[in-house]
Amino acid sequence: MKKDIHLKNIGEKNINDKIISYVVMGVIIVAIIIISLLLYSQKINKDVKDETMTLEQMTDAIGKTNEYNEETESASTEIGKTVEESKEEDKQENVQNETVQNTISNESVESRASTNTTQNVTPNTTSEEQQETQEVKELSFERPVEGEIVREFAQDNLVYSETLEEWVTHNGIDIKADKTTVVKAAEAGVIKSIKNDPRYGLTIVIEHDDTYQTVYSNLLTSEFVVEGETVEKGQSIGTVGNSAVFEIADEPHLHFEILKDAIAIDPSIYIQ
Repeated sequence: MKKDIHLKNIGEKNINDKIISYVVMGVIIVAIIIISLLLYSQKINKDVKDETMTLEQMTDAIGKTNEYNEETESASTEIGKTVEESKEEDKQENVQNETVQNTISNESVESRASTNTTQNVTPNTTSEEQQETQEVKELSFERPVEGEIVREFAQDNLVYSETLEEWVTHNGIDIKADKTTVVKAAEAGVIKSIKNDPRYGLTIVIEHDDTYQTVYSNLLTSEFVVEGETVEKGQSIGTVGNSAVFEIADEPHLHFEILKDAIAIDPSIYIQ
């Protein structure tokens, strides 16, 4: 009997423990539900608030846009132009700009063409001028008389003088020729001087282009020319004689010199 009572008590205790467990679990579930509802409610309130702010901002922006449009229309009214008029003026201005640009472009093309033409012509002209200058500078001397060279040009070495009976320098060449043989200009030029040189007798000096000079000494006469006269190559200027004191013992000949920048050079190199 006692055993049955004890078992009955144990069964009642287990039932009570289960009931308490269920109650606790129910309370916990209810608490979770309430907390979830509170959090969800706060979120909804926040979203509504944000949406309201966004709508307010949009309204404010729309108001500012309307004010800007009103100001623009007011300014357009004050200037006295409509939107269509402004567009038309812009079109006309664009057309004018294109016309000006085309004009400038055409002028640039014409200018380049003119420059190219000038460049094509200028080198030819310069080349011709250079050729003329070169022709003037390239002098070719011819023999003033025909004959044998009996005494050479000598500056670095000495030649023997029959007249002075000693070895001396010689600034020109002596070309053997009979007396009265006509002497001709070795190159075109101007008669600089006609004089009696104390050493080389009757002498004619001709100035040529590019600082050249030719000297004709030991002459008999100079009757064909006067000082300052312009002569051509091969023109008669005098006759061979025997007037040079320093060469009086030699046979008749022409003493001939060529100077470049007043410095004597070897005529044998230049005469043909």
